[in-house]
Amino acid sequence: MEPTDEDVDAYLAELGSDDVTTLDTHIADIFAGTERVLWKGVFWGGTEQSIIGYGDWTYRRPGKPDVRWFMVGLAQQKNHISVYVMAVEDGQYAVKKYAATFASGTGAKPKIGSSVVSFKRLSDVDLEALLRVVRIGRSQLDG
Repeated sequence: MEPTDEDVDAYLAELGSDDVTTLDTHIADIFAGTERVLWKGVFWGGTEQSIIGYGDWTYRRPGKPDVRWFMVGLAQQKNHISVYVMAVEDGQYAVKKYAATFASGTGAKPKIGSSVVSFKRLSDVDLEALLRVVRIGRSQLDG
C-alpha cells in the first residue's frame, strides 16, 4: 500500500457511509494537527484496499526494512468496517489488550485481530472503547 494525494473528503462522499463518516470525524478530531491520508494498494491479505490513515508512523521490523505506515487506519471493506490501530501497550497491541471491551451490547460481536477491530455497523461496537485505543495510538505519536 502507498499513500496517495487523493482527497479524503471526496473519498468519504463517494462511499456514502454515515458510519464511516462518523468514525472519520471522531478519529480526525483525536488526530487534530496531523494529516489524513488515503492509502491505496494491495494490503497484507493480498486484496486491493483503500484505507484512511491517521498519523504518519514508521513501522520498525527486526531484520527487515522499516515501513512507512499510519498509526490508525479506517476502511470500508466489502461487508464490514475495519479500524486498524498500531499502538502497543504492555508489550501487546492495544486492540488485543482491550478486546473484551469492544462489544456494544447489541448482541453483535466485533471481530478482533491483533491490531484491527472489524464490525458491520457502528452500533455493533462500543464507540468509546474503540476511541480509547485510537487515543492510545495518538499519544504514541507524541511519545
